[in-house]
This record gives sequence, C-alpha cells and structure tokens, in this order.
Amino acid sequence: MTKGEAKILVLGDIVGNAGTSAVEKRLWNLRRENGIDMVIANGENAAEGNGLNRETAERLLDAGVDVITSGNHIWKKSTVHSLLEKNENIIRPANYPGECPGSGYCIFDMNSYKVLVMNLLGTVFMESLDSPFVTADKILSREEGNFDFAIVDFHAEATSEKIALGRYLDGRITALFGTHTHVQTADEQVFGGGTGYITDVGMCGPHDSVLGVKSDIIIRKFLMKMPVHHEEAEGDVSLCGCIFTVSTDSYRTVKTERVRWD
Repeated sequence: MTKGEAKILVLGDIVGNAGTSAVEKRLWNLRRENGIDMVIANGENAAEGNGLNRETAERLLDAGVDVITSGNHIWKKSTVHSLLEKNENIIRPANYPGECPGSGYCIFDMNSYKVLVMNLLGTVFMESLDSPFVTADKILSREEGNFDFAIVDFHAEATSEKIALGRYLDGRITALFGTHTHVQTADEQVFGGGTGYITDVGMCGPHDSVLGVKSDIIIRKFLMKMPVHHEEAEGDVSLCGCIFTVSTDSYRTVKTERVRWD
C-alpha cells in the first residue's frame, strides 16, 4: 500500500479447474508485481460443473483471493450451504431471501481499513429476486459507520441494469464491477461522485472457448436447439479483471484499470 492509496484487484468469473489452477499459479506474483492490497474474485463457476465447493474455495483463498463472491450458480453444489455459513469471506447475492444460507456481504480488514464487499444479483433476464437497488440501500444504511470502502460485485445480465445501479450508488460506494457474462467490457471509468465502474470484468478461463466451455459443444447447442453437457475447454487461460486504485483519504476511486493477463 502506497501512501494515500490502495489497490484492489477484482477478478471475473473463475471457470473450472483451468481457471482455478491459473489463479493458483499466478495470483501471488501478480499481487506483488502490481502492489495489490486486496483481491476479490467471483467463484460461482470455479468448481467442476459450475458452482463452488469447499476444496475449490480453499484453493482460491490459499492462492491469494481475500473475498469470494458468487451469483446465480452458487447453489449448484449442496455442500456450499455449510461453506457459506462457516466462512464469512465467501458470500452469495444479498437479494436472495434472508432465510438462505450465508450472507450477501462481508467486511474485510485491508491493512487496518474496513472494506465492505457486497454481492448483488440482477433481476433483468434472471431470477425474480428483491430489488438490488433497495437491497444495496438497506445494507449501506445498516452498516453505516462500520466501513471505509464499499465494493459491489453486481452479477447481472443486462448492461443497462448494471450501469443504472452504478449511477444510483455513485458517491455512496467506492466501486462497482459487473460479472456474469464472462466477456470483459471496455467501459472502465470513474463516475463523477468518485465511484469506480466497469460493466463486466470478464472471466478467468480458457480463452479458446465459448465462455470457458468447449466451443463445438456450444455451437452444436445453437444449431440443434437441444440440451448439451458442458465440458470445460482446454488450452491457455486468461485472467481478466480490474484494478481499482482508491484513496485512503476520501475512500473514493482515483483510477480504474482494466487488466487481462494471458
């Protein structure tokens, strides 16, 4: 951490063993080389066949991920229920019903600074859940005074919904990054109120693929309109994400940098 600033790296959806292994091999070096103070990664696709399990979560945490966020695939593995209950730094979307296991946010200690990490799920073209806008309001109100920085992983399909939530929270949070589409967008910016933003940070997975799955399988699905069994693609892996450089004085973002390591 440099004087007056900190760097928070966020990583897009980690896909399968290939993505997890790449994070294991490279993340600690990337942290050192880029002066990263904290890492947030979306792990809802990290286990084989989607979802997240204990083994994969432990691999990611040991590899240098500080907080694991998720999305609509979080319930794929039944064992994730106990994982969410026992590890406060693994979170699920906050706008699922309150009776669901785990929490939709956590507060992480980053070198004596408190970072509120919030996970929200979009409702356009996705599940019918509580409003992510209202849910964010409630959490920020509930935790007022308990954090310095606030980072939101918005796992959503519609770009308009992502941008709208970013604008809605501008000036009230430090940064919002989008996940879910696995395709990195080129609209990284800092809004007028000091909130860093990018619509989607992309994925950590094999780039010779369709969203991390073998291309021929997905092509066949589009041609035949029949169900297919997804198989993880092979080959070189890209790690896609974004670095938010944040001020330790104003708690706002001063620079948003889209990154891709091939």
